[in-house]
Amino acid sequence: MPNDYWPLADLQLRTKRLTLLVPTGAQLLEVAAVAARGVHRPGEHPFLTPWTELPAEQRARHVLQQHWSRAGAWSPQRWALEFAVYRQDEPLGMAVLKATDFAVTREVKTESWLGLEHQGQGYGTEARSALLHLAFTGLGAEYALTEVFRDNAASQAVSKKLGYRKDGISRDVLHGQAVISDRLRLAAAGFAAVDAPAASIHGLVQCLPFFLGPQDPASA
Repeated sequence: MPNDYWPLADLQLRTKRLTLLVPTGAQLLEVAAVAARGVHRPGEHPFLTPWTELPAEQRARHVLQQHWSRAGAWSPQRWALEFAVYRQDEPLGMAVLKATDFAVTREVKTESWLGLEHQGQGYGTEARSALLHLAFTGLGAEYALTEVFRDNAASQAVSKKLGYRKDGISRDVLHGQAVISDRLRLAAAGFAAVDAPAASIHGLVQCLPFFLGPQDPASA
C-alpha cells in the first residue's frame, strides 16, 4: 500500500547489484550494525565529522540518531535523504542525497559510507551513480557537489570516474588541525557523458513535492 503520509518511505533506486531504499526500523538497525563492525582502518580519517572513529556502539547509535534527525527536520527548503544500500538481503552501508533550497539552486550534495568488508568492490561507485541518476534524471538537478579529503583515494577515484571536476578547496578543522578538501562539481551534461552504472528510480512521483515544494511547476 502506498504511504500517503510519507511517500519517501516507498522510494527506491536500483542498479545491477544494489537496491537503495529508505530503511525501516529493522533495516536501520541492520545498517547500524555494519557501522559498528567498522567503516575504515585504524588511523584513517576519511570524514570531517569523525563519527567513524567512535567506539562501535557509539558508531551504531550515530547512524540511528542521524537518520531520525534528518527525517524529522525535513522540509522542501532543506532536506537530506538517507538510503540504506543493500545487495540482495545484505546491508552494505548508507548513501545520502541532500540539498538546500533545491527548487532554486538545482544543486545537490552526496555523502556515503560502506562497511569496511564491502569496500573495493565497486559498490561505492554504483551507489553514488544511483544517487546522481535520481538527482539529474529524476529531480532535474543541474549540478552535484562533493568534498573529499585529498588523501581519500577511494572517494577521489569514484568522483573522477563519474565525471566530477575540481571546483576549488575547502579548509576545515579536524582534531585541532587544519585540513584541506578538494571541492568537486559535476554538471548534468558531464554525468550524461560518462559510462556510469545504470540505475532505475521507483516511487518518485508522489515524492516530488517533498523535494521541490508544492508551488513548483515540476511537482504538478
